Amino acid sequence: MAKVLTEYPKKHQLVGSTQYSLPMRSPEIALPSVGALPSTAAGVAQQYGLGTFELGNRRYLGGKSKLLEFIQTEMEKALGKTPDSLFDVFAGTGVVGYHFAAQEIPVISNDLLQHNYFGLQTFMGPQSIDLKQLAEKIVHLQNLSAKKNYFSEHFGGNFFSDSNAKKIGVMRDEIEIIASNLREKAALVTSLIYAADRVANTVGHYDAFHRGQDIQTPIELKLPNILQLKSNANEAFCQDSITLAPQVKAEVAYLDPPYNSRQYSDAYHLLENLAAWEKPEVHGVAKKMDRSHLKSDFCGKAAPKTFAELISKLDTKLIMVSYNNTSESLNSRSNAAIPDEEIILSLKSRGKVSVKEVAFNGFTAGKTKKREHSERLFICKVKD
Repeated sequence: MAKVLTEYPKKHQLVGSTQYSLPMRSPEIALPSVGALPSTAAGVAQQYGLGTFELGNRRYLGGKSKLLEFIQTEMEKALGKTPDSLFDVFAGTGVVGYHFAAQEIPVISNDLLQHNYFGLQTFMGPQSIDLKQLAEKIVHLQNLSAKKNYFSEHFGGNFFSDSNAKKIGVMRDEIEIIASNLREKAALVTSLIYAADRVANTVGHYDAFHRGQDIQTPIELKLPNILQLKSNANEAFCQDSITLAPQVKAEVAYLDPPYNSRQYSDAYHLLENLAAWEKPEVHGVAKKMDRSHLKSDFCGKAAPKTFAELISKLDTKLIMVSYNNTSESLNSRSNAAIPDEEIILSLKSRGKVSVKEVAFNGFTAGKTKKREHSERLFICKVKD
């Protein structure tokens, strides 16, 4: 069973460095529910005249939605069975962890970005949630009158239409007042983030916006399709991976670290601002706030050393590392941050290593010499 050796800080503060920077994105994919687990979200949504959304309905760089079967198949081959527990170290939106949690496998998910952490809490948090109460509050938020606020002042007329920006800011302020516990707050913020992402004047990230393409479709909040899992063995964290790793014990650790120098805090600064809601000063055309506390050592020259340190601290029987073959990109920012030999060397310090590969063509942020990309799984059976 998965076990967290220390509790998460009560204030749920962000710590350390961010862990994401991938050059690919997956299209919006509605993840199927695995098995016949009951879900009442659809019925509640219908009762309140709401739509629903799935965890996988977000555009996100480097999403693994298309690789879930590959990951689970190789995991089960290496273990000789279904895993007892999973530590999803760089969870992102949580598609990998959710795939296993839906099978009632205990999952510990972690991501440094707070907007991702709220999504993890929404769909896999251990705290109980009243879907009817959540639906009532979503309807309440949707019916609020729009007015000028922090969000519209900075993001209206660029990333969003002025009317949507006013509504987004008003709803986010109200969430701070009406949320009754952490998971409900996470679900309300997640509903807002997914809704905002659908009406943003972007291509799925927030490094830039489309000039002259002002999406006027009114923002519409939906109810998250939360599975009613039989157990509450899952945990969600918002911590630096190096800090958290020695505190967690699980059978399998799955790592999807950054592949290059592109920082996720740059691509998703606006959504992070919306989640944290500290209303910081922003600057530049892209309206970015200070992100120095979110910069990742996995995206720079220190990446190999940081990776080795993380591997040394994992308390698991099996370590699986996803890494894309982007080492030959024409854009130096897309070059692999950790050479294959460094990955293998670090893993060999813990046990026997094998490498599996599958063809995987995804969105790239720049030009590349490679016409075909592949996703590799570096698998380490940890020595006793």
